[in-house]
Amino acid sequence: MKNSAVLWIALAAAGITCIFVPIDRGYLDYFDLRTLSCLFCTLAVVGAFKNIKFFVWLADKIVRRFKSVRGVVLALVSVTYFGSMIMANDMALVTFLPLGFFVLDSCGKRKHLAFTFVMQNIAANLGGMLTPFGNPQNLYLYSFYEIGTAEFFKIMALPFAAAFALIFGVCLFVKKESVEVGTRPKASPPVWRVLAYSLLFVLSVCIVFRLFPYYWGLLAVFAAVLVLDRKALLRVDYALLLTFCAFFVFSGNLSRIPAVREFFSSLMALDPLFFGVLSCQAISNVPSAVLLSHFTEDFRRLLIAVNLGGLGTPVASLASLITLNTYRALDPKGTRRYLAKFLLFNFSFLLVLLGISYLTVYFVL
Repeated sequence: MKNSAVLWIALAAAGITCIFVPIDRGYLDYFDLRTLSCLFCTLAVVGAFKNIKFFVWLADKIVRRFKSVRGVVLALVSVTYFGSMIMANDMALVTFLPLGFFVLDSCGKRKHLAFTFVMQNIAANLGGMLTPFGNPQNLYLYSFYEIGTAEFFKIMALPFAAAFALIFGVCLFVKKESVEVGTRPKASPPVWRVLAYSLLFVLSVCIVFRLFPYYWGLLAVFAAVLVLDRKALLRVDYALLLTFCAFFVFSGNLSRIPAVREFFSSLMALDPLFFGVLSCQAISNVPSAVLLSHFTEDFRRLLIAVNLGGLGTPVASLASLITLNTYRALDPKGTRRYLAKFLLFNFSFLLVLLGISYLTVYFVL
């Protein structure tokens, strides 16, 4: 709570709108319980995996197979990219940024830390866009618009592939210097726990894909995690869940104010993709998804917008703030250099992928 600036902003915004829209029974319709349940289940299971250090062990195995700086950077960025599909972008960075620092520091290549962190950040923001559970905003929009699974993949497939090709291509410019990663304990996580948590994750995915009522899945995952590893319940990002609730109230109230509804509806009617990305730069991608969903039926453009919109300014995504704070703690004197690289690469990626997305919207979808 103390470090959740986005949460406090969301609570303040919700509180202000309550002045204009007095609390009534209509507030009950604001909350998307399926999204909140799916998000809780995913976060709880990922927390259980983190408690047995599964992701660190897996990433460490991958990284050690490469013997050059280029290979190490590619491995770190790739594992973050694909890890975010399962863990969501912010949790992927919390897990893999420390690994990136350990690897580069242990082999005496800290000069590549800023670039690696920037690329890991971009990878985390873009990697989760392919799946409904990869990013919180995806989970919300998938549920809010009741998007079909095949339709979801069709919308995001080309931006996802283009993003990976772009990230991979940029990382190839890293010099191919030889490295030797320092020693690290190689204890494997308990196999039975890995299997049990994998089953729970599959169950969470089934909730996302609406294979059975979400409340039964929520009850099953909660009970199983409570028995297997109750500490994992403490790892759940409750601030994120509360942020969603606050923005549900904020966006629901705005949609009931005629002047505000008319203003946002007119903007979204012009170009949901452009104004969606623009909104993310100011208020971040998750609140933008919740807010703008009330003013457009064009879920295709909005879905692409709030995924690409995580690129750009440091406030465009919570994941970007996590990366900035982590880097600042490790190298306070190099923060300006990091920010310069961050803005250069983020806006470059954003412009290229935005162009590709317009082609996707007009010629593919």
